Amino acid sequence: MVKYKDKEFRCSIELTLQLIGGKWKVLILWYLGERNMRFGELKRELPQITQKMLTKQLRELEQDGIINRFVYNQVPPKVEYSLSDVGQSLLPILTTLSDWGVSYADQTEPNTNL
Repeated sequence: MVKYKDKEFRCSIELTLQLIGGKWKVLILWYLGERNMRFGELKRELPQITQKMLTKQLRELEQDGIINRFVYNQVPPKVEYSLSDVGQSLLPILTTLSDWGVSYADQTEPNTNL
């Protein structure tokens, strides 16, 4: 059992999936691993995500300390997102997942990736 924020998880994978699971969070983290981005930039990288869902996912990642949200003191407001130190620690894992995906595609569908 793993306990986090007054909730018990049967195993650490369950907690991990709670924090970064779903269709969009890993992709958000992947793009933020390349550089700091504003909301609109993330939205352009993920054209199929709705504005509402992107907002929700960013808030959850921020609340869990995986990303940072920096608000510039200017008009119009400017907000930038970046990976926190905890988020940075996920990059080697995401790279391994990316490499695995390429390898899987090569093994199951040879000569389709150029």
